[in-house]
Amino acid sequence: MRNNRTWLYSGLVTAGIAAVLSVYCPSSHADEAPVTTVQTVTPTRGTIAQPVHAYGVVASSSSSVTTVDLPYVARIDQMRVQAGQAVKRGTPLFVVQADPAAVVAATQAKSAAQLAQDELARTQSLYDKSLATQSQLASARKAALDAKQALDAQRQLGIGTGHATIVAPHDGVVTQVSVAQGDQVQAGSAILQLSAGSRGDNARPNVTLGVEPADAASIHPGDTVTVSGLSTALQTAHVAGRVAMVGASIDTQSQLVNIGASVPFGQSAFMPGTRVKADIATQSGTYWIVPRSAVLNDAHGDYVFQTGSDNKAHRVTVKKVVEDGDRYGVDGTLDATRPLVVVGNYELQDGTPVHIDGTAQQATGPNAKQGTAR
Repeated sequence: MRNNRTWLYSGLVTAGIAAVLSVYCPSSHADEAPVTTVQTVTPTRGTIAQPVHAYGVVASSSSSVTTVDLPYVARIDQMRVQAGQAVKRGTPLFVVQADPAAVVAATQAKSAAQLAQDELARTQSLYDKSLATQSQLASARKAALDAKQALDAQRQLGIGTGHATIVAPHDGVVTQVSVAQGDQVQAGSAILQLSAGSRGDNARPNVTLGVEPADAASIHPGDTVTVSGLSTALQTAHVAGRVAMVGASIDTQSQLVNIGASVPFGQSAFMPGTRVKADIATQSGTYWIVPRSAVLNDAHGDYVFQTGSDNKAHRVTVKKVVEDGDRYGVDGTLDATRPLVVVGNYELQDGTPVHIDGTAQQATGPNAKQGTAR
């Protein structure tokens, strides 16, 4: 009987200890880390650039304007164009009548050249018959050469018979007409100004923009420029072009650096003098394009989290290269097959268990919004 009592007492003590241990010693399942709910996107590689914002005006650069004048005194017989008119290369601009004195000079140059040439031929014939000296032949040759050069100079002036039709040297827009029909103009006086359009890779700038000096260093000729208007009618009109010139000094009036852009406006409403805004795509390259919310930073630098097949978060070190609105272009060893955490990443550590609850909308543009697709 005593042995039975001892056995019963021992059993009760063991059961009591087990009960106490069950209270103060959690089970092995309780040791597992909590699961964090996250939202993800699929990481992609693509071309992204950092935009520099600028403001300016169409056809304000002096290098895009051609001044049409005459190298001789003339009278404007007929104006064929007016200010604001778009013209093609070869379009008649105006008709002139050269000053009579200029016509006489051209005629005299032609007669003198013919006379000198005849005299050279006669002297050469005499020299061949030993009836003229070497010195006389040399003088005749020089006189013929001088007369020919004088005639060439007159021909370059384009006087001819006196009447001439002056045509547009290139496509463009007549921005200013300085004379009227019937006016007498002096040699070299401006008759009209023609603003050049864009003509291929060597097009001259037809838009002048101003950027902050701190941004100018990142802009290079050839960078893409997207221009839109400041007016309500042109806010939704976007025309792409290229940077043609980057200023090397700060404008004393605006305190900005001038940027010349070549933009093919064609027959659009962007007339000379139109105020515009522009985005200049700088530092363009191929990078991992990720939403801004995906990139975190600590003492060790920038990083993101990707989820793996083990349903855990894995920290990946990245480097921000460019920023475009709510997107970053980053370098790093990202895995395109692993979802990228964009919501809930602030709660994560390397190796934290995760549960993906929906997919966030991928940011695809500078104004793209993020959200849940559910």
